[in-house]
Amino acid sequence: MSSEIISALISLTGAALGTLTGIIINSKLTSYRLEQLEKKVDKHNNLVERTYIIEQRLAVSEETQRTAERRISDLEAKSFTRLKGV
Repeated sequence: MSSEIISALISLTGAALGTLTGIIINSKLTSYRLEQLEKKVDKHNNLVERTYIIEQRLAVSEETQRTAERRISDLEAKSFTRLKGV
């Protein structure tokens, strides 16, 4: 074989190895970045779920407070009526 063919084959091999190495490194970097993004999404989803639970508990607490305020108002009205009648 001539030296030009050997030189071309060495160049081809070097270029192919460099390209494959670049592809593998880029693939690993993309996988890493996707994993990090998935972790952020999981944290966000967890926050949304916790916020939903807190909103439900707040609604129950507010309804309980309104009920208690109505009962207090009713009791005050009854006691005022009784005192007025005495």
